[in-house]
Amino acid sequence: MDKNNLRRQFTLQFWKGNKISFSIAMIGYILQVFVNLMISWLLQQFIDASSGIDTGFSILDLILLSIVMVALLTFCAALIYFSKPKFISKAMRQYKDFAFSELTRKGISAFSKENTAAYISAFSNDAASIEQNYLLNIFNLVLDSLLFLGAIAMMFCYSPLLTAAAILFALLPVAASFITGNRIAKAEKEISEKNESFMSVLRDGLAGFSVIKSFKAEISAIKLFSESNKSVEEAKCRRKKLGTVLQMLGTGAGLISQFGIFILCAYFAVNGKDGITPGVVMIFMQLMGLVTEPIGTIPEMLANRKSAAALIDKMAKAIYSNTREEGNYVPAALNEGIEISDLCFSYNGKDNVLEDICFKFEAGKSYAIVGASGSGKSTLLNLLSAGHGGYSGKITYDKTELRNISGDSLYNIISIIQQNVFIFNSSIRNNITMFRDFDDKDVDNAVFLSGLSELVSERGENFICGESGSGLSGGERQRISIARSLLRKTPVLLVDEATAALDKETSFHILSTILSLDELTKIVVTHDLDKNLLKKYDSVLVLKNGKIFEHGTFDELMERKEYFYSLFTVSQ
Repeated sequence: MDKNNLRRQFTLQFWKGNKISFSIAMIGYILQVFVNLMISWLLQQFIDASSGIDTGFSILDLILLSIVMVALLTFCAALIYFSKPKFISKAMRQYKDFAFSELTRKGISAFSKENTAAYISAFSNDAASIEQNYLLNIFNLVLDSLLFLGAIAMMFCYSPLLTAAAILFALLPVAASFITGNRIAKAEKEISEKNESFMSVLRDGLAGFSVIKSFKAEISAIKLFSESNKSVEEAKCRRKKLGTVLQMLGTGAGLISQFGIFILCAYFAVNGKDGITPGVVMIFMQLMGLVTEPIGTIPEMLANRKSAAALIDKMAKAIYSNTREEGNYVPAALNEGIEISDLCFSYNGKDNVLEDICFKFEAGKSYAIVGASGSGKSTLLNLLSAGHGGYSGKITYDKTELRNISGDSLYNIISIIQQNVFIFNSSIRNNITMFRDFDDKDVDNAVFLSGLSELVSERGENFICGESGSGLSGGERQRISIARSLLRKTPVLLVDEATAALDKETSFHILSTILSLDELTKIVVTHDLDKNLLKKYDSVLVLKNGKIFEHGTFDELMERKEYFYSLFTVSQ
């Protein structure tokens, strides 16, 4: 899809169900233009009437017309007040909702390769720029353009010759847009890119605060933050300088235009040419301001709009890059099992992390994957969950190749429990249900089976867990992760080092809970070589240097006295 079509998908969100508010606001602006032009006309009439020139209107008539104009101006302000903020608010809400919705369609594999700071920047700073420079500028551009055209039309009615001169003078500021327009778009994009880096440094500094303190790396952290902060502010400074230059060029050219037309008007009035009266001189000066001001501001607004459009393109490109091709729908069931054939995988395209893996996980059975650090255990589990692409060989779910299964279908089949459980700063219930509606009996059953009954009994299911689950222990966070998976009732449960950071007793209880679950295919990557736990698995896969070195029940592996026997003996 080309850039314009990508952008159109996002800009369409501004208008969905939002055209009435926009139209009402635009009517307000159009009426406002009419009133401003009428005010200029009234000023000319007042001046000429005061000079003794017969205008066809009495002073009382002009006063009454002025009152009508004030009433109309108030009406315009009311239309704009009620409709413009509503349009902007809904447009930005729909834009960000759509962008986030499209982002969630990405696979885990694609998202894990990306810098989340880019999205944080896009949804915050970039969105603010789009609101100001793209949406609000629509109204400003229409207002200034109509004022310009209306002023030219009125000027033409008074004096075609002076109007022609005014247009020639007004062309001077147009060159400003060609001088700095493209540079402003580039500067805005540079700010966005620098801000991504800043967000990344800030996020790392906050997330790694304890590491920074414990390694006494405060000075280095401050230096990284300061350099990134400086880079952002310098980029902003360059953008402001360009904006100032453009504004100064427009203003300077506008002043030259006004002085030029004033001199001509004065000359015509003194010499009595073309019916130029003092009032006409005054209205020409008034209207010339309405002509030169838009010419001074429109180039900057167009440049800002172009830079905002570039930010929309940037968001679209980020969201639609690295996307996984959507596969086919498959039923949310596992009847035969998961089969791996000749599986090889490399992160860098050279060195294989996994090599020639062949195995079948039969439906309804429990499997442990063990091995030394770096043997490929977690990588294998990630491949089973489509966490990485680019593997060779086959991974099939009931004889359907993983590459041909849609993301929605796959995650109806599998649930994943990882070592680092993400807990939202919300209630226990919301963290279990992931903010969705479930029957109370199903939630209660998941709480019971995951061992959360005591926690819920003591604190209540509406207890707020805190940021990243700060109000919970490691074991409680893991049990919430188990409850999430149980509530979804998927036929496959993948567990990746879920208890690595927990004490031995808590680890034993959590893994026992997992292994006691019936009618599930359970594949567990574990470092915990506990005899009583390992005996509960139907088979233990032993990985060494990216290959399955051996597999079998705990007793079978111990009888062989090979690699697993050594691992187990050393761990005791």
